[in-house]
Amino acid sequence: MRHVIVPAAAVLVTLAPAAPAVAGPHHQPQKVPVAEGYGGAVATVDLDASKAAVDVLKRGGNAVDAAVAAGAVLGVTEPYSAGLAGGGFIVYYDAQRRKVHTIDGREAAPRAMTATSLEGIPFEEAVTSGLSAGVPGAVAQWDLALRRFGTMSLKQALQPAVTVASRGFVVDQTFHDQTAQNAARFKDFTSTAKLYLPNGAPPPVGSVFRNPELAATYRELGRRGTGWLYGGELGKEVVATVKRPPVAPGATRNVRPGLMELRDLRDYRALLREPTRSGYKGLTVYGMAPPSSGGSTVGEALNILDALPETGVHEYLEASRLAFADRNAYVGDVPGVPLKELLSDGFAKERACLVGDRAIAHPAAPGSPDGSYETCPAPQGTAAETTAEGPETTHLVVADRWGNVVAYNLTIESTGGNGIVVPGRGFLLNNELTDFTFGPAPGDPNLPAPGKRPRSSMAPTLVFDHGRPVMALGSPGGSTIITTVLQILVNRYEFGMSLPEALAAPRATQRNTAQTQAEQGFLDRYEQELEARGHDLVLNPEIGAATALEFLRGDRVQAVAEPSRRGGGSALVVRQRR
Repeated sequence: MRHVIVPAAAVLVTLAPAAPAVAGPHHQPQKVPVAEGYGGAVATVDLDASKAAVDVLKRGGNAVDAAVAAGAVLGVTEPYSAGLAGGGFIVYYDAQRRKVHTIDGREAAPRAMTATSLEGIPFEEAVTSGLSAGVPGAVAQWDLALRRFGTMSLKQALQPAVTVASRGFVVDQTFHDQTAQNAARFKDFTSTAKLYLPNGAPPPVGSVFRNPELAATYRELGRRGTGWLYGGELGKEVVATVKRPPVAPGATRNVRPGLMELRDLRDYRALLREPTRSGYKGLTVYGMAPPSSGGSTVGEALNILDALPETGVHEYLEASRLAFADRNAYVGDVPGVPLKELLSDGFAKERACLVGDRAIAHPAAPGSPDGSYETCPAPQGTAAETTAEGPETTHLVVADRWGNVVAYNLTIESTGGNGIVVPGRGFLLNNELTDFTFGPAPGDPNLPAPGKRPRSSMAPTLVFDHGRPVMALGSPGGSTIITTVLQILVNRYEFGMSLPEALAAPRATQRNTAQTQAEQGFLDRYEQELEARGHDLVLNPEIGAATALEFLRGDRVQAVAEPSRRGGGSALVVRQRR
């Protein structure tokens, strides 16, 4: 018998429903986590972003147009997770050409950064500094996506965000709580305190939050084009903020200046890359290649599960443990990442033979993806720890009437980025460079270097069945993104859950760490069983905040967001199912 991660019947009682929207002058309908219908669909964490995407689809825009519009709106309503000074990864299926593309908009290190630039600096101190700010990639990514695959101009795609920033949005509990969690560092920067701590405190739940400075920035960006940021006047303001953070009088925080120069912005390019590709239960799974570790790690773990005689909760955790050991050893923005071998069936079988009745001793050592595979060799490599990553980021999915599909992860890294708002511009800088390994760590593929992009765990994913897309999914959550995506796929295709059940089910995450983190519902069901098999489980109250969509029979599409995690998400379709 196969084990199941959570019985389908238990899903509805494990997680509370999303809280109703707050009443007020800008009252909006309650967010709905599942929608089913025709003509296109979207799922994001935010109702304003989902509405912007659906409006674009209804006006004849395609999935790329809608994804960019929604991403820009999230920079307004989810400013602690996304924004124009951040970056991200897009995995896109072009239905006309029947081809999967990916766009790398990952932030980059400035030329002046070296392998020792972060060495010896406490992590939290590095986060809230100019030193953590990477060269932003979001705007270049939006521009490339629209020019290559969209039908709208950047100015048109930014207009919904201009509208939301101007008119404001209702502050919900999540926005209030995230502001409060950051208040101690936000008050240490004059520009950030002015924007996000009006009257010296977080905006209250139910109030309307407006950001006219960001509205003006988006409007000017649409008028002037990307050169305004990448080498122009806005770029100069970003560099000045990075190099001379606007520390408030009397603040005692040690805020290090950054290394970014205008030439770093001028040299930045968003890049088209080949997607990763792996098989699972007869399906084809496409993901993001390095500098993301999402595609390779999800793909390897699925291959390991495919090589095992049965799959249960224990096997899911062990496959993830082994894939993370290999991720940490081999994947980064470096030449020669052995992607083909990491995703090969031979390597998966070699790794799968290590999965037994009991948990593998911590830490699992990496394997040898060298193309020569034995029945069950002893691992030879040295294990590397999973480096700290911010828990935030956000993810959205869009499908249009023509069958184009987008899975898009976007981020500014930690909740609130580096905590520094560019004065007068209404947006936070990222702290993406803290995704690098701080060192010393000789041979680590994720050490910083000039122009290098830090390794990411973002894992926007598309699933195909006989050449046709059947699912798109992804999540925020730092390195738990990988396990969240993996667990949803296992829930859906191994354990037969519906997509809403697969998202709502309690989660656990094993990333080659001493302890397996798990949500309470997972602990209630599996802690005793797994501890008897050698696992050490610890509570993590909330893991991930996924969005997904699935194509059903008769041209129907089902969009799915979280019912409660991070306040619940918003799923919409162009035409409701009758």
